[in-house]
Amino acid sequence: MPIAPMPAISPYNRLGAAYIQGMKHLAAPVLALSLIASPLAAQDEEPPSLMEQGAKLFLEGLMKEMEPALQELESMTDEIEPMLKDFAAQMGPALTDLMGKVEDWSVYHPPEMLENGDIILRRKTPEEIQKIEEANPEIDL
Repeated sequence: MPIAPMPAISPYNRLGAAYIQGMKHLAAPVLALSLIASPLAAQDEEPPSLMEQGAKLFLEGLMKEMEPALQELESMTDEIEPMLKDFAAQMGPALTDLMGKVEDWSVYHPPEMLENGDIILRRKTPEEIQKIEEANPEIDL
């Protein structure tokens, strides 16, 4: 079979040939860097033990059992959220004022509701405060 004559080299072919020659010189370093930078083949993991499988199955079953209760809780919180926002909007200023007046809540008894509906906060006597301080000494950390 006769060999076909080579076509005349145009300036575009010369640039293309030079580009390809440059790429050939870059191919080896790029290949070497890609092999170095690629993650090593991961070792095969051992299958989970029977204890791990049992724990996983237990937790999956627990999640399935809890799902209806969690959905019910979510719907209940959706109902309560507007009421809590309204409560915070109405009571927020009064609670802020009360927090500014009370420096230490530990010197007060829990709130009490009287028969007429009033809520009172009784201050502890100095003797009661002293007993609490003696029972719970401060700890230096």
